[in-house]
Amino acid sequence: MSAEQARRPTSPQRLAVIVPVFQEATGIRPTLEHLAAQRDGDVDVWFVDNGSTDGSRAVIERFAAERGLSRWRVVDEPQKGTGAAADTGMRAAIADGATMLARTDADCLPRLDWTARIRHALTPRSDGGLGLELVAGLLVPRHDEGLGLATRAALRGAVALATAFGVVRPSNNGPEFHGPYVMTAGCNVAITASMYVASGGFPRTAIEELHEDRALVNAVRRLTGSYASRRDVVVRGSSRRVQAWGLRNTLLWYKDHAYRPEHVDIR
Repeated sequence: MSAEQARRPTSPQRLAVIVPVFQEATGIRPTLEHLAAQRDGDVDVWFVDNGSTDGSRAVIERFAAERGLSRWRVVDEPQKGTGAAADTGMRAAIADGATMLARTDADCLPRLDWTARIRHALTPRSDGGLGLELVAGLLVPRHDEGLGLATRAALRGAVALATAFGVVRPSNNGPEFHGPYVMTAGCNVAITASMYVASGGFPRTAIEELHEDRALVNAVRRLTGSYASRRDVVVRGSSRRVQAWGLRNTLLWYKDHAYRPEHVDIR
């Protein structure tokens, strides 16, 4: 196989990973390493630089050049917000031919079978059955940020509590939905390109305005029941907010921004 052939997608179901980036020059390398080491490497990766001034773009481009990762690229989105950045990346990937989309964040570590598990979940079955149209993966704490075992356990318990609250929350229930609410972390979600377009995609909002991940899953639930939580689709997420704000304030932040500090972009 020639080098050019190796750079081309080989699967008829083309998968793209989207990674919003803001001021991550000093911390993004572990994320790059995990993405480069995916067992299913037949993916395009779109990094969306959301106005970084610390050289984040150069760090990504240098890493990709050193590894020969020609299907990695960086695009710019000056409008502030993970929703806007993620939407720009998703739509760029769709325009480039992606049929499956996955998102993680620049401070997260996808497990090495992450892309393979996503492709399996979204691919139509050999017996003619449909694959899922949205996958909500499992988010667990990173092990490399100095948190003790007890704190990591408390974080996992907090995620379980938030999931239970989401299921009973009145705004997540109603006759317009095709199935029950599923907790969907923006840093570990996958969706078919067709459903992304049909649902309207991530709202182009700043993180202070709206939790774009909940908005997306509820938009999908209004259109289909073909979505699910998948515990085999695993990403390790950063605990930077917990370390900066404490567990209680972090939970209040995710509860409709009941806690709102002056600076929400934790670095």
